[in-house]
Amino acid sequence: MGLMTGDEKHSTAATSTLDALWVLYDRVLRVTPGTAADPGRDRFLLSKGHGPMAYYAVLADKGFLDEEVLSGFGGYASVLGHHPDRTLVPGVEIGSGSLGHGLPLAVGTVLGLRAQGLTEPRVWVLIGDAELDEGSNHEALAYAGPAGLEQLHTLVIDNGSATYGWPGGIASRFEAAGWSAETVDGRDHEALYAAFTAPHPGRPRAVVARVEPKQ
Repeated sequence: MGLMTGDEKHSTAATSTLDALWVLYDRVLRVTPGTAADPGRDRFLLSKGHGPMAYYAVLADKGFLDEEVLSGFGGYASVLGHHPDRTLVPGVEIGSGSLGHGLPLAVGTVLGLRAQGLTEPRVWVLIGDAELDEGSNHEALAYAGPAGLEQLHTLVIDNGSATYGWPGGIASRFEAAGWSAETVDGRDHEALYAAFTAPHPGRPRAVVARVEPKQ
């Protein structure tokens, strides 16, 4: 991440996601550079696309990108924009950054996989807690629970930047909609891994990763 400069405004958005992204790509997601176009791959959607530096760094470490391109981040000729572009960056599933789009897209992805008879690939989407201020996310999570979208996994990075709150916390909002949900320390790799891999038959899964409050 130290190779990427020029987006200090969103550096906190990136660092808040780093540990969770690392655990996902290192130990959970079934996708590699060699299987990035395989229909049976897991899908990861970065909805919190306005701070992609940690995402790019993890993709580079896992071989999706050459490390040399990181230093050009945000440059005119660089493939690494301030929002990720799926047509330019290997391994990126969606263009993102406009808040509130990722979870609905993840729901649609699961439905598309189901329509093709692909029930094994898992779909992960990372959203920020402030994105839950967007009504589109609530429509998506309200649908996914009753629909039993077991392939769907939502990772919420909670850095205390949401305008609105929920009695009992963010996880309670998902649970009320029929999801399996858990809140963990977003810096604890073992806790993240256990939450990411917990069974949740017949229900979508939400993991709320709490990190330091946004300053």
